[in-house]
Amino acid sequence: MTDTSRGHNGLTEFLPKILTVWREGYGLHDLRADALAGLTVAIVALPLSMAIAIASGVGPERGLYTAIVGGFLVSALGGSRYQVGGPAGAFIVLVSACVMAVGLEGLILATFLSGVFLVAAGALRFGTYIRYIPYPVTVGFTAGIAVIIFASQIREMFGLTLPGAEPAEIFEKLHALWAARGTFSPAAVAVAALMAGLILGLRKTRPHWPGMLIAISVASVVAALAGLSVDTIGSRFGALPNLLPAPALPGFGLAQLQAALPWALSFALLGAIESLLSAVVADGMSGTRHRSNAELVAQGVANMGSAVFGGFCVTGTIARTATNVRAGSRGPVSGMLHALFLLAFMMVAAPLAAYIPLAALAGVLGVVAWGMAERHEFVSLVKSSRGDAMVVSVTFLLVVFRDLTEGIIVGFALAGLVFIRRMSESVEMQPKAVRKTRPEDATPKDGPPKDGLPKDGPEEAPDEEAPREDRVVYTLRGPYFFGAAAQMGGVLERIAEAPRAFVLDMTEVPLIDSSGARSFHMLAGRAQRRGGQLYLVGLSAPLRRQLEAQGVRAPEVRYLPDIAAVDRLLDTPRSEDEST
Repeated sequence: MTDTSRGHNGLTEFLPKILTVWREGYGLHDLRADALAGLTVAIVALPLSMAIAIASGVGPERGLYTAIVGGFLVSALGGSRYQVGGPAGAFIVLVSACVMAVGLEGLILATFLSGVFLVAAGALRFGTYIRYIPYPVTVGFTAGIAVIIFASQIREMFGLTLPGAEPAEIFEKLHALWAARGTFSPAAVAVAALMAGLILGLRKTRPHWPGMLIAISVASVVAALAGLSVDTIGSRFGALPNLLPAPALPGFGLAQLQAALPWALSFALLGAIESLLSAVVADGMSGTRHRSNAELVAQGVANMGSAVFGGFCVTGTIARTATNVRAGSRGPVSGMLHALFLLAFMMVAAPLAAYIPLAALAGVLGVVAWGMAERHEFVSLVKSSRGDAMVVSVTFLLVVFRDLTEGIIVGFALAGLVFIRRMSESVEMQPKAVRKTRPEDATPKDGPPKDGLPKDGPEEAPDEEAPREDRVVYTLRGPYFFGAAAQMGGVLERIAEAPRAFVLDMTEVPLIDSSGARSFHMLAGRAQRRGGQLYLVGLSAPLRRQLEAQGVRAPEVRYLPDIAAVDRLLDTPRSEDEST
């Protein structure tokens, strides 16, 4: 679904979608539709942005800065018609770990550097390849992220009090939370349960209503009127600002760069994957085609812009993008307006946000994690095949118990190995029966029989009593690459042990890589040393040129158009033999 056409000047794939939309014609009716869609998305993004920021170990205002600045730039410059950017739940673990390791200033620097890497990745057209990440890897990764997000909210859901910082590693986290079980707050549990119940209930009964905003408002009012003893945004973080901060570049000292660089690489990799997955989801919902490299460039600029205004990692978000499509968006203007609506909310309603209970925001993320888990897809992949089950399970376990980037890389490598094995097993080599002919059968003096068949019956029927001893013919089917060459090489060598003409019908071979070419080179040499000859028949002209370029050429190999040509050549006296 990715638009990878370069156009006449090579720059089409970097053209922002907003220019395409305006070129197609954009009127007042479209603006009204985009304004309504943008308002709908902003209502969803407002509590979510603050919840993700708090879960990431930074203040809620940082989530709003990220959604406003990053969200505007993603829509204005991106290659997707409907993509909405902002802070994403997938980044919670990485951002939290980064803050603990290098502090808030290090996080902002890592975010800026990740933007530089994303712009470079888009300019180098890496977006074309990132989209090839296998589906089992994305499902395992997303399910792992869902588990981590839910685990990160247990503390606020139950109102637990820890003696120190909450551990990042999940086993240590669960152990610390269990040790603090005596401090749990029934009021926090009630608020979180009310929040989750309202969101899920409104989704079923009133799916078009802004469920998250309604639930947050109800939970805040109930907690305030009932005088519940729960932590709120105001009690934990103080009053929220009602304006964006002045732009400022992060510090670029050598020590700071060295500390932030590994985090920046992780942010860039995860951001590229998450944003392109979100764009693909939007394509599937709307029937459009996104420009992957333009999207990476936009994500990079958005991350740099977010960092300049004190925000953190920006990426395309599936939940907000899907909401944008369902709300009737006509193009990127809705995403830009969503950012402006968020800015208006922050300017007008910042004092009210102080009353929002943290347990309510934990309920929001609990519902988000439940929706992210892709439970049915996970189970389906586990049941589908052993290879898919291994890839999705290993990716999931590594993400949860080790590292996000490690889970993606190992999962991708495993998926590649599974694919290679499956492709290797798809290669077939079957013997082709060859009838022993007599000279008079080859060129009958009285012409071909009237019924069109040879005197001894159909040509395909082998003569069991008199098989050909001067040649063996095999048909090879499927792509002959390094995996297939390793699997079939031993078989080919055993067949070629006798000094005979060894014929390979390769009419149904669409691809040969360098490993496959080398196996033919070695097979031809082995046959010649034993007094035989290797014949390759039915190859397409490009494949023959490829083999010849890699040293598989006459006289050690003979190329012929079909099996009949081999028969004519071998049944002709040596003096009449013609070179091919």
